[in-house]
Amino acid sequence: MTTSPVPSPPEPSSPLPGNPGAETRWLLLVYKIPAEPTRLRAGVWRKIRGLGAIYLQNSVAALPASSAAERSLRLLRNEIVEMGGTAYLLESEALSGQAEIGAAFNAARDDEYEEIVDKCEDFLGQVEKEYTANHFTYAELEENDEDLVKLRNWFAKVQARDVLGASGSEAVRAALSRCEQKLDEYAARVYAEEGEGR
Repeated sequence: MTTSPVPSPPEPSSPLPGNPGAETRWLLLVYKIPAEPTRLRAGVWRKIRGLGAIYLQNSVAALPASSAAERSLRLLRNEIVEMGGTAYLLESEALSGQAEIGAAFNAARDDEYEEIVDKCEDFLGQVEKEYTANHFTYAELEENDEDLVKLRNWFAKVQARDVLGASGSEAVRAALSRCEQKLDEYAARVYAEEGEGR
């Protein structure tokens, strides 16, 4: 079974290693949404989180400036206005507190990385259950392979947002490597079991 390599992280935009967010320009979305219906607030929150933005305070979300981030935030701003809210999109740099903003952005990525590592542990536990239950079929192998692809894709999405170089990516890389090794071992056992039935 061949596995695709774990992608390398993007180059951090921070010119000073160890100083997250140094000289980073930020896009700020400042918005207000009608109180009702609450699903509108939840929808905006999910979209902001999906972009990888951090909240500097209530209804003020920040992302490192890029053309992709600007497009996404412009679209979201338009949605907020269409739902009867108000929204402003600003580009700025922090005159003070830049390191704290960068650290908060990296902490958000590290939280996402930690969540992926946890799901990798769940994956390893699931494959171990297949051994315990003596389930060595192509159907189980395919299901586990799909789960590993989902983990890799999730990692790639978080890496794409990790423009300041959060430290948690190496733990995910190691966890995914363990998952790939375990799945390769399981696949070899499936091939052997299926071969015995012929």
